[in-house]
Formats: sequence, structure tokens, C-alpha cells
Amino acid sequence: QVQLVESGGGLVQAGGSLRLSCAASGSIFSVNGMSWYRQVPGKQRRLVAAVTNGGSTNYADSVKGRFTISRDNAKNTVYLQMNSLKFEDTAVYYCNAYINTGGVWKIYWGQGTQVTVSS
Repeated sequence: QVQLVESGGGLVQAGGSLRLSCAASGSIFSVNGMSWYRQVPGKQRRLVAAVTNGGSTNYADSVKGRFTISRDNAKNTVYLQMNSLKFEDTAVYYCNAYINTGGVWKIYWGQGTQVTVSS
């Protein structure tokens, strides 16, 4: 059994910062890519940022220069530092991870954390 638990969401004023965390736990042999997605009501879930286990990153154009994804492989944890937040960053943020639980690779999702940016 694998769980991804997110934390760090909340309400912040435009221009402010938040840091999201997502920790994977359970019967984990190894973790490959880890990512953050976000979703607003009525819209598809969209990729925000991703990081490989080697540290390579990619970002959605809308967050480049403002958000930074990082990970701690020893803790199976991924972070998303969000700076210069805008109203349009308001969404539920989900982490996911590609995890091997003993010969089986599978994508796991967190439960989501709400980020609300007030204008």
C-alpha cells in the first residue's frame, strides 16, 4: 500500500508565496518521476511541474520563473515552491509519483490540497 500525502496549501494574497509538500510512504522500492498538477472546477487537471529522480525539471509556461519543483529522494518527498502567486494560480494541487512497489510500476496520486490566491 502506497500513500501520497500533500500539505502546505492555503489562502494567500496575490504576490505572496506558498510551499507545497508531498510525501510518499508505504511499500516503496523506488520512485521515478514526481509531479505537481492542478485543477479548477470544470477544467482538466493540468501539469504544473515535474522532476525526474535525477533532478531534471520541466514547467508549464504559466509558472516558469515563479515556481520551483524539488525533491528529497531520501524522504520520497517532492516540493513545490510557489512565488509571486497570481489569482489564476487558484486551484486544487495534486502530486503524483511513479513508484515501484516490488516489480510493479504504477502512478499514484495524492488527495489534493487547495491553494487560493486572493486578488
